[in-house]
Order: sequence, then C-alpha cells, then structure tokens
Amino acid sequence: MGIAADLAIIVVAALAGGMIAQLLRQPLIVGYILAGVIVGPYTAGVTVGSREEIALLAEIGVALLLFTLGIEFSLKDLRPVRRVAIFGTPIQVLLGIGLGYGVGQMLGLDWLASLWFGVALGPSNTMIVLKTLGGRGLLGTLSSRVMIGMLIVQDLCVMAIMLVLPYLGGSSFDGGALLFAIVRAALFLGVMLLIGTRVIPWLMRRIARWESRELFLITVTALGLGIGYAAWLAGLSFAFGAFLAGLVISESDYSHQALGEVIPLRDIFAMLFFVSVGMLLDPAFLVANLGTVLWVVAIVAVAKMFIFGGITRAFGYRNVIPLASALALFQLGEFSFVLARQGLTSGVFSADTYSLILTVALVTILMTPPAFQLTQPLYRVQRRLFRSAPLRTFDVPADGLEGHVVVAGAGRVGQFVAGMLHRLHVPVVAIELNQQRVDECKQQGIPVIYGDAAHPVVLKAAAVARAHLALVTTPAMKTTQSIAQQIRTLNPELHIVARAEAIEQLEVLHDIGVYEVVQPEFEAGLEIARQALLHLDLPAPEVQRYTDAVRQDLYAPIYQMHSEYAEVHALEQARRLLEFTWVTLPEGSPLAGCSLGEAQIRSHTGATVVAIMRRGALVSNPGTAEILRAGDVLAVLGNHGELEGFTTLARPASGAGDV
Repeated sequence: MGIAADLAIIVVAALAGGMIAQLLRQPLIVGYILAGVIVGPYTAGVTVGSREEIALLAEIGVALLLFTLGIEFSLKDLRPVRRVAIFGTPIQVLLGIGLGYGVGQMLGLDWLASLWFGVALGPSNTMIVLKTLGGRGLLGTLSSRVMIGMLIVQDLCVMAIMLVLPYLGGSSFDGGALLFAIVRAALFLGVMLLIGTRVIPWLMRRIARWESRELFLITVTALGLGIGYAAWLAGLSFAFGAFLAGLVISESDYSHQALGEVIPLRDIFAMLFFVSVGMLLDPAFLVANLGTVLWVVAIVAVAKMFIFGGITRAFGYRNVIPLASALALFQLGEFSFVLARQGLTSGVFSADTYSLILTVALVTILMTPPAFQLTQPLYRVQRRLFRSAPLRTFDVPADGLEGHVVVAGAGRVGQFVAGMLHRLHVPVVAIELNQQRVDECKQQGIPVIYGDAAHPVVLKAAAVARAHLALVTTPAMKTTQSIAQQIRTLNPELHIVARAEAIEQLEVLHDIGVYEVVQPEFEAGLEIARQALLHLDLPAPEVQRYTDAVRQDLYAPIYQMHSEYAEVHALEQARRLLEFTWVTLPEGSPLAGCSLGEAQIRSHTGATVVAIMRRGALVSNPGTAEILRAGDVLAVLGNHGELEGFTTLARPASGAGDV
C-alpha cells in the first residue's frame, strides 16, 4: 500500500506512544519521538518504508506549527514583561549560540557546523514549558508571563536567524547573497503587509458570511500553506511564510476561530514531524556515545539555567522568578529539531551530530518536569540562605496592616472593588503584577503591592495573616486556585471571596476553602433575564421569585455542604421579599383622589406605601393626609401576597389600566 500503510503504522505507533507518555505524565511529543524510534530503520519489528515521503509531510507539520504560533502571537502578551522579553531574550539567544558554538568546537566540529550547533541549542521548548506550567497551575502568574514573553521573542529571533543561516555556508562568506536575501525578505514583507491589510480581511469576511466551517477551515489552511509556498518561491523559508501568514490572521477579527479550526490539523501533521524525527534517532548511537551525550546534556542544562536565571535577575526580577525560569527553560526547543534536520539535509551536520542533537533534546525535555518540581524546595533553601529582595509597595501604611481587606488582582473588577473600599475608608491593599494597573492604583491612592499573589512572599507582604477578608478577583481558574491555596496555608481562618469563570468551578473553589464564590457570567445573565421579564410586564414579585429559584438551584450543592450558606441565603431571600416594588397608579383606579388614610391600604392588603414619585419629585414616608393621584408611582413594601392584594385594590373597576 506504500505511503498509506506507512501512515497507518505511524498513527498507531504515535497513539501507543502518546498513551504511554500520558500515563507517565510526560509531554506527548516524547511519546511521538519514541514511537518514531520503534518504527524507524534502526530497530527491529515493523518499519516505515517511505521515510522520504513522510519527511515531506512532516515539513507541512512544521509549517502549520509556525502558522499557529503566528496566529497566537500577540503584542499584548509582552506588555507586562516587555523589558526582559524584548531586550533580555536576544541576549539570551546570543549567549545560547555562543554556548553551543563552544560545545561544537569541543566536539571537533568546524566553525559552520559549530554555529548551526549553537543555534540549535539556544531555543527552549514552548510546548513543554506551557504543559509544565499548566500542569502545576501556574499559568497567569508573573513567573509564567516572564517565561512566555521570552519564549515568544525567542521564537522570533530564531526565525530571523533561520532566514540568514543558509547563506553562511561555502568556503567564504557570501555577503552579496545575504544582502539580496534580506532585501527579498523585506519586499516580501511589504507585499504581505499590503495583502494582509486589504485582501485577506475582505476574503475572510466573505467566507465567514457563508457560515461554512468546512470552507472556513480550507481557507485558513490555504492561507497558511499558500503564503508559505509563495515565500519558498521567493527564495525564503516555507516555514517563515507560514509564520508570517499566521501573524497576518492574528490581527483579524477571525483569529480565534481560525486558530480553533486549524489546531487539530496542525496536531496531526506535527505528530508526523516528531515521529519522523524519532525515525532518524539511532538507539545504538546513544549506547555507543553515552559519555558524550551525558556531558553535553550537563553543560547545556547547567549553562542555560545560569543564563536564564541571570538575565531575569539582571532585568529586576527577584524572589522565585529567576529560579523558576532557570528550571523551566533549559531544555532544547521545537526549532532545535527543525534546525538539526535542515543541517543534516544541507550537509552541514553529519549523521552522528544530528543524532547527538536529537538525543540531547530528548533528554533535556524528559528532565524538565521533574526539574521544575524542585522550584519551591530550592526556593525555600534560597530564602533561608539569602535574604529575599524587598517588594515594591505604594501607599501601604508605614505602621503596617491590620484588619484590612486584601484584593488579589487589580484588574477592572479588583480595581473597582479596591477603589470603592478605599473611598469608604475601609483599610485595603491590592496585589497586582501588571505595572500599568499598579500605576492606576497609585493614581487613585489605593495601597498596592507589585507582585504575584500566588507566591507566599507577596501574600506575607500584604499581611494576609492579619487580614479581615481576602478577595480574589483574577479571572483564570488556575490562578485563583493557586492564590486561594496559598492564602489558606498562611491564614486558615481567613474568609476568601473569589471569582469563578464557570458554574462547575464553584464546588472546586469551596473544596479548597473559599468562603463565597461569585460567577460574573451567571449573575450578568440572571440580571439580563430579570430585566427582560420586567419589560415583558410580568409582576415584579413573580420575577423576583423566579430569579431566587434559579440562584437557589445554582448554589444548592454549596448549601448542602455548608449549612451556614443556606441560612444566609434564607435571610437574603427574606430581605428581598420585603423590598418595596414600584407600582404606577392607573387612570380610573378607585384609590385615585383618596388620601392614604381613607384608602386603608394596610388594613385591606397588609402592604405599606413608603414613598410616592410624582412628576419627578419624591415624597418619602408620606402621611395619612397625602392624596393619591392617577399616574403616581408608589413604592409599596410587602411580601408577594400583600403586593398582589395591593395590585387588585388599585386596579380600575373595569380591569383595564397600567399597573
């Protein structure tokens, strides 16, 4: 069956390898690479025959991988950490290339192979880092933002290097060819800028109007691969063109939908790429060169840890961030496989050098999850041996904090709550890691601490142990869980009010000790429904009873677990039932022209008129001599039955009227 049989073998082997990796809590690409080793030519058993054709399909996987990276790229992700990402990452890349060049020279490679070797060793693995951070619940923390910002710029730097690296070969440096390549790339970028701002948005709007998901997927894929092919025709990298296409789509209104549609296709082809990488890995090479592999891994891992830790510290990050960055970013990245493969196909690398890069990459990837688990233990040792850097605080009382409210997250919600408490002279301190939001708090005079609320050091600076209440307003569930767990560790008795993204997260947060949970989307939807029912002229008490029932159903699991919540809800419901309702006195009402004393409303219905709105003027607490008039808007206090009785009493004899 040819390539069809090979694809079937690869998919089945990748499934088995992925399942084993998942069971061992390892990244899926490790399972894919090991699957490639098993079906490759260097091991016994089932072997893929059409390796060259599989390699061509794998190139599509690389292009789609970079295409989706371009769609996901956003300058907004760099704003909170832009200094270390934009200025620190190029330094890291250069130091990494220098490290790899030195290792290459130690291995006896020539200058060109050493340079390629250095470029292959420099980048880190975005997928591994994201999976490791997500598994530890650290996405959204300041440490994770620093890492992700550096990874994004790192990929851009490597893309630029890959553009010029092929022109550095030969017996002498070809400056003219390199300059021509740069000019050609600039012209291509100019054309793409024109097409990307004029043609592609129009095309995607037109396709989206037809509401065909199949056609939309084909359009997105055609743009990615088509622009990649155009870049190849222009003498540039196929992968570079695909990345550029992703950047263009990322600025459109359809970027999220495009990413969601193309990710499954990308994952399939990326799987082919990683399996094809494994097919070229020779286990016999690892056994024969174990000593070389181990010392290269040791040098690369330790040196990259020092580079990442030193750069983050040099750019002003203290406490756990340099250590976390060092232990998360030392491995080789996805581009290492791409560069190794290009180096092999272009004749820069020998088969042994290629195998060495793949082996080192695989070992460092396997090392990353257990190494990152050492972050907190090593940080505790670091704090005992070295005094932690002081946190940046603004407007925090000099005599300390006591009986205050801690607001974790000073975004739109957190800043509004903190500002309101501050204006009411309630002692409050906010914690925020976005410098722009910190500046906004400073302008309002809100005491604020610059830092990550998920770290104990920051929470201790906010005096959580002496706080009266903690409010966690961050939208991401993982971040909220991490912050709540740290608060609970430092002050088990402190009441925590947190924000949840979805209804199913309410029980999860209560299980870790959150006292009260607010679900903004649910509350907003309930209020919109309440307004709709009121505009449809349903009686206000009936609307209130319905919304109470919906809320009761939502929070029922919480009330069953915690009896005090049911009591609080019952009191709140009773309070709502006694709230006044505004009722317009219709024309022809028997109450029009009567005084409140003559109407005897309380005697007949049990309800009480507590205010009258007449021609824009409010009469509060009206006396018995107050004359009621048609068109008056009355504030009536009572329960559901009493309000229904008042509505009947005020209705005109004919039954008509606006009540």
